[in-house]
Amino acid sequence: MRIRDEKKECNIREKALELIVKQGFDGFSMQKLAKQACVSPATLYIYYDNKAHLVNALYNHWHDIFIAHTLKGFDVDSSFEEGLWRQWINRWSFITEFPLAFRFLEQFRHSPHVLHESVSMYDFKDTMRTFLRNVVEKGEMIAIEPELYWSLAYGPLYAVAKFHFTGKSFMNREFHLSEKDLRILFNQAIKSLKK
Repeated sequence: MRIRDEKKECNIREKALELIVKQGFDGFSMQKLAKQACVSPATLYIYYDNKAHLVNALYNHWHDIFIAHTLKGFDVDSSFEEGLWRQWINRWSFITEFPLAFRFLEQFRHSPHVLHESVSMYDFKDTMRTFLRNVVEKGEMIAIEPELYWSLAYGPLYAVAKFHFTGKSFMNREFHLSEKDLRILFNQAIKSLKK
Protein backbone atom coordinates (compact mmCIF):
# COMPACT_ATOMS: atom_id res chain seq x y z
CA MET A 1 0.00 0.00 0.00
CA ARG A 2 1.34 3.44 -0.96
CA ILE A 3 1.82 6.03 1.77
CA ARG A 4 -0.21 9.22 1.75
CA ASP A 5 1.85 12.35 1.13
CA GLU A 6 0.27 15.41 2.78
CA LYS A 7 2.01 17.85 0.43
CA LYS A 8 0.80 15.90 -2.62
CA GLU A 9 -2.75 15.72 -1.24
CA CYS A 10 -2.74 19.50 -0.68
CA ASN A 11 -1.64 20.01 -4.30
CA ILE A 12 -4.39 17.68 -5.51
CA ARG A 13 -7.00 19.62 -3.51
CA GLU A 14 -5.72 22.93 -4.87
CA LYS A 15 -5.80 21.76 -8.50
CA ALA A 16 -9.22 20.13 -8.02
CA LEU A 17 -10.61 23.40 -6.66
CA GLU A 18 -9.31 25.33 -9.67
CA LEU A 19 -10.66 22.81 -12.19
CA ILE A 20 -14.09 22.42 -10.58
CA VAL A 21 -14.66 26.17 -10.29
CA LYS A 22 -13.63 26.71 -13.92
CA GLN A 23 -15.26 23.65 -15.51
CA GLY A 24 -18.07 22.68 -13.13
CA PHE A 25 -18.83 19.20 -11.85
CA ASP A 26 -19.66 17.79 -15.28
CA GLY A 27 -16.55 19.22 -16.94
CA PHE A 28 -14.26 17.97 -14.19
CA SER A 29 -12.68 14.51 -14.36
CA MET A 30 -10.10 12.54 -12.41
CA GLN A 31 -8.01 12.29 -15.62
CA LYS A 32 -7.93 16.08 -15.99
CA LEU A 33 -7.07 16.45 -12.32
CA ALA A 34 -4.20 13.96 -12.54
CA LYS A 35 -2.76 15.90 -15.47
CA GLN A 36 -3.13 19.28 -13.70
CA ALA A 37 -1.67 17.97 -10.44
CA CYS A 38 1.20 16.22 -12.29
CA VAL A 39 0.42 12.85 -10.73
CA SER A 40 -0.69 9.54 -12.15
CA PRO A 41 -4.43 8.82 -12.12
CA ALA A 42 -3.69 5.90 -9.76
CA THR A 43 -2.22 8.35 -7.24
CA LEU A 44 -5.57 10.14 -6.94
CA TYR A 45 -7.21 6.92 -5.78
CA ILE A 46 -4.86 6.71 -2.81
CA TYR A 47 -6.67 9.75 -1.43
CA TYR A 48 -10.15 9.55 -2.95
CA ASP A 49 -12.40 6.64 -3.94
CA ASN A 50 -13.89 8.48 -6.92
CA LYS A 51 -14.91 11.89 -8.24
CA ALA A 52 -17.91 12.19 -5.89
CA HIS A 53 -15.77 11.33 -2.85
CA LEU A 54 -13.21 13.96 -3.86
CA VAL A 55 -15.85 16.68 -4.34
CA ASN A 56 -17.43 15.87 -0.96
CA ALA A 57 -14.06 15.83 0.80
CA LEU A 58 -13.12 19.13 -0.84
CA TYR A 59 -16.44 20.70 0.09
CA ASN A 60 -16.20 19.60 3.72
CA HIS A 61 -12.55 20.70 3.92
CA TRP A 62 -13.36 24.22 2.72
CA HIS A 63 -16.62 24.45 4.61
CA ASP A 64 -14.80 23.70 7.87
CA ILE A 65 -12.32 26.48 7.08
CA PHE A 66 -15.21 28.82 6.25
CA ILE A 67 -16.91 28.03 9.57
CA ALA A 68 -13.71 28.57 11.58
CA HIS A 69 -13.26 31.89 9.77
CA THR A 70 -16.81 33.11 10.41
CA LEU A 71 -16.70 32.29 14.12
CA LYS A 72 -13.46 34.24 14.86
CA GLY A 73 -14.29 36.73 17.59
CA PHE A 74 -18.02 36.00 17.29
CA ASP A 75 -20.02 36.01 20.53
CA VAL A 76 -23.57 34.60 20.63
CA ASP A 77 -24.35 37.03 23.46
CA SER A 78 -23.30 40.15 21.55
CA SER A 79 -25.84 42.72 20.43
CA PHE A 80 -27.58 42.05 17.13
CA GLU A 81 -25.69 44.78 15.28
CA GLU A 82 -22.28 43.79 16.71
CA GLY A 83 -22.82 40.08 16.07
CA LEU A 84 -24.11 40.48 12.54
CA TRP A 85 -21.35 42.95 11.65
CA ARG A 86 -18.76 40.48 13.00
CA GLN A 87 -20.33 37.84 10.71
CA TRP A 88 -20.13 40.19 7.72
CA ILE A 89 -16.50 41.11 8.40
CA ASN A 90 -15.51 37.47 8.94
CA ARG A 91 -17.37 36.26 5.86
CA TRP A 92 -15.96 39.06 3.72
CA SER A 93 -12.49 38.21 5.00
CA PHE A 94 -12.97 34.58 3.93
CA ILE A 95 -14.42 35.60 0.55
CA THR A 96 -11.47 37.87 -0.27
CA GLU A 97 -8.79 35.59 1.17
CA PHE A 98 -10.11 32.45 -0.55
CA PRO A 99 -12.06 33.58 -3.64
CA LEU A 100 -11.86 30.21 -5.43
CA ALA A 101 -13.01 28.35 -2.33
CA PHE A 102 -15.89 30.81 -1.91
CA ARG A 103 -17.00 30.25 -5.51
CA PHE A 104 -16.68 26.48 -5.05
CA LEU A 105 -18.77 26.51 -1.85
CA GLU A 106 -21.43 28.64 -3.53
CA GLN A 107 -21.45 26.30 -6.54
CA PHE A 108 -22.08 23.22 -4.39
CA ARG A 109 -23.99 24.60 -1.37
CA HIS A 110 -27.31 23.18 -2.59
CA SER A 111 -25.95 20.56 -4.96
CA PRO A 112 -27.08 16.93 -4.89
CA HIS A 113 -23.40 16.06 -5.47
CA VAL A 114 -22.47 17.07 -1.92
CA LEU A 115 -23.46 15.32 1.29
CA HIS A 116 -23.13 17.86 4.08
CA GLU A 117 -21.46 15.55 6.59
CA SER A 118 -19.29 18.02 8.44
CA VAL A 119 -19.69 17.87 12.23
CA SER A 120 -18.64 21.50 12.44
CA MET A 121 -21.69 22.37 10.31
CA TYR A 122 -24.02 21.18 13.05
CA ASP A 123 -22.09 23.16 15.66
CA PHE A 124 -22.14 26.21 13.39
CA LYS A 125 -25.90 26.00 12.88
CA ASP A 126 -26.37 25.61 16.63
CA THR A 127 -24.23 28.71 17.26
CA MET A 128 -26.22 30.74 14.74
CA ARG A 129 -29.53 29.51 16.22
CA THR A 130 -28.40 30.55 19.71
CA PHE A 131 -27.38 34.01 18.49
CA LEU A 132 -30.72 34.51 16.71
CA ARG A 133 -32.72 33.26 19.68
CA ASN A 134 -30.81 35.66 21.94
CA VAL A 135 -31.37 38.75 19.78
CA VAL A 136 -35.06 37.95 19.30
CA GLU A 137 -35.49 37.43 23.06
CA LYS A 138 -33.73 40.76 23.72
CA GLY A 139 -36.18 42.39 21.30
CA GLU A 140 -33.43 43.52 18.91
CA MET A 141 -34.69 41.61 15.88
CA ILE A 142 -38.00 40.58 14.37
CA ALA A 143 -38.78 36.85 14.58
CA ILE A 144 -38.81 35.39 11.05
CA GLU A 145 -38.14 32.07 9.35
CA PRO A 146 -34.42 31.17 9.06
CA GLU A 147 -34.50 31.26 5.25
CA LEU A 148 -35.93 34.79 5.28
CA TYR A 149 -33.38 35.85 7.88
CA TRP A 150 -30.48 34.45 5.84
CA SER A 151 -31.74 36.14 2.67
CA LEU A 152 -31.94 39.54 4.34
CA ALA A 153 -28.89 39.17 6.58
CA TYR A 154 -26.37 37.65 4.15
CA GLY A 155 -27.93 37.73 0.69
CA PRO A 156 -26.78 41.31 0.02
CA LEU A 157 -23.20 40.44 1.02
CA TYR A 158 -23.03 37.44 -1.32
CA ALA A 159 -24.67 39.36 -4.17
CA VAL A 160 -22.17 42.22 -3.97
CA ALA A 161 -19.28 39.74 -3.72
CA LYS A 162 -20.15 38.52 -7.22
CA PHE A 163 -19.92 42.07 -8.58
CA HIS A 164 -16.64 42.56 -6.72
CA PHE A 165 -15.05 39.47 -8.28
CA THR A 166 -16.14 40.24 -11.82
CA GLY A 167 -14.89 43.80 -11.33
CA LYS A 168 -18.02 45.12 -13.00
CA SER A 169 -21.43 46.26 -11.84
CA PHE A 170 -24.66 45.33 -13.59
CA MET A 171 -24.40 48.79 -15.24
CA ASN A 172 -21.19 47.44 -16.82
CA ARG A 173 -18.96 49.94 -15.06
CA GLU A 174 -15.89 49.09 -12.99
CA PHE A 175 -16.73 47.99 -9.45
CA HIS A 176 -14.68 46.97 -6.42
CA LEU A 177 -16.23 46.89 -2.97
CA SER A 178 -14.66 49.21 -0.40
CA GLU A 179 -15.06 48.78 3.35
CA LYS A 180 -17.08 52.01 3.38
CA ASP A 181 -19.51 50.57 0.82
CA LEU A 182 -19.62 47.30 2.76
CA ARG A 183 -20.71 49.24 5.86
CA ILE A 184 -23.38 51.16 3.88
CA LEU A 185 -24.79 47.88 2.55
CA PHE A 186 -24.70 46.32 6.03
CA ASN A 187 -26.56 49.29 7.55
CA GLN A 188 -29.34 48.90 5.00
CA ALA A 189 -29.53 45.11 5.52
CA ILE A 190 -29.74 45.37 9.31
CA LYS A 191 -32.50 47.99 9.14
CA SER A 192 -34.73 45.42 7.46
CA LEU A 193 -34.27 43.00 10.39
CA LYS A 194 -34.38 45.29 13.43
CA LYS A 195 -37.54 45.70 15.45
